[in-house]
Amino acid sequence: MAQKVIRTDVALVGAGIMSATLGALLRQLEPSWSISLFERLDAAAAESSDPWNNAGTGHSALCELNYTPMAADGTIDISKALNINEQFQQSRQFWAHGVDNGILGAPDEFINPIPHVAFAHGEGGVDYLAKRHAALAENTLFEAMEYIADEETFADRLPLMAKGRDYADPVALNWYTEGTDVDFGALTQQLLNYVGRDASLYFGHEVRNLSKQSDGSWVIKVRNTRSGETLRVEARFVFVGAGGGALHLLQKSGIPEAKGFGGFPVSGEFFRCTNPDLIAEHSAKVYGQAAVGAPPMSVPHLDTRVINHEKGLLFGPYAGWSPKFLKTGGVMDLPKSVKPGNLLPMMSIAPKEFGLLKYLIGELAAGPADRVKTLQEFVPEATGGDWEMITAGQRVQVIRGQGASGNLEFGTAVVAAGDGTIAGLLGASPGASTAVPAMISVLQQCFGDRFDGWQGTLTEMIPSYGQKLNDNPALFRQLWDWTNRSLELTGRGGRHAAPEQTA
Repeated sequence: MAQKVIRTDVALVGAGIMSATLGALLRQLEPSWSISLFERLDAAAAESSDPWNNAGTGHSALCELNYTPMAADGTIDISKALNINEQFQQSRQFWAHGVDNGILGAPDEFINPIPHVAFAHGEGGVDYLAKRHAALAENTLFEAMEYIADEETFADRLPLMAKGRDYADPVALNWYTEGTDVDFGALTQQLLNYVGRDASLYFGHEVRNLSKQSDGSWVIKVRNTRSGETLRVEARFVFVGAGGGALHLLQKSGIPEAKGFGGFPVSGEFFRCTNPDLIAEHSAKVYGQAAVGAPPMSVPHLDTRVINHEKGLLFGPYAGWSPKFLKTGGVMDLPKSVKPGNLLPMMSIAPKEFGLLKYLIGELAAGPADRVKTLQEFVPEATGGDWEMITAGQRVQVIRGQGASGNLEFGTAVVAAGDGTIAGLLGASPGASTAVPAMISVLQQCFGDRFDGWQGTLTEMIPSYGQKLNDNPALFRQLWDWTNRSLELTGRGGRHAAPEQTA
């Protein structure tokens, strides 16, 4: 029997939020192009984009304290927070455009209004939040942020966190009412429903290898995981959006741009609340301060989720470790990722990141009582009987080689071939929340000859594209009102929702 051959303009590897976003953008920019997507699992968004594997915060730096570090002189660096919020605004606009134009369906399936809150206790923590608020609130993107340090307002806004609390240990909040909870699994599925109208989506198909041809195109070896059949895919452009699996495939591609990159896997576990009364009592995403030496992705948070129209409540993460690069990966993922080009950078990480290793060892040694004690910093009256432990997704932090040395990075990195024929995404948070600007970066790096011609369409989809909303208050408020209306966020908030806005 002759091997089946699939010829396509664009091959997307992985059915997560990144591939779905890139596919939707290309559908708008180049509707005549053929697109084929290959996912080794039997469903979309079943790994890092799954709502129980993803924080769903809609990372916009409203509550994540690792984006606003305090310098030795006591000043707050807000540059990263401003950049991430600008990026999230682009994602939000694209989703609103998608709802307005039939790309996306019901917005309450994937986005819901939930306040974003930064929480700190102790004199040092309270002082830090006061300075953080002062630094952020004078900026357009953060002007609606409140600073709260009185017990009465704290108890009114966060009753579950107030019960049994000893206010001899002072507390403070940075509160932003109009935050959102995003179910990136549901969003991914909606985007792929749109992409799939004029594309071929292959689930249960694992990409095993990639090789570049003399004409610049790619041949991809794909295996049907059910039948064992092998397919030959010929593509002009390949995007590797396979989460933790992206590093292996980029290494197999042989592109020099992937050499020197390594990965450090970190898994996470969460307490999921099983008591509906407690779930109903809390309605906010409350982020605290990471432990000394802990990675940014370990920032503790008491997190209201909305999944399939039902509220849930998570607390964590508690760090775990596995050599797997995917939750459904294999124990040889880490060893197989070690290559001559990244061996020295990966070996150089341990001495530099001793604090991280010490933190991970401590987390792995912690017992159930220790984990409940950590939860009680947020919920003083918490008992283990109201919470169950679940394992969340696997994250692979980027190790970027610099000669014989390497640096561990806690963000996302686009890796693209110099000729623009293949690209992939490595890393984790803020990840999904900034999928739209990340994929626009892929388009800009890989389709430079066409990118200028796409500017008009990009601006129609993302009106702030090419501008800084923080520098344009009138445009920000106009676009904020539009996205609120299109995403049906206005009027769907909780007890402290903002009043309805008019155009």
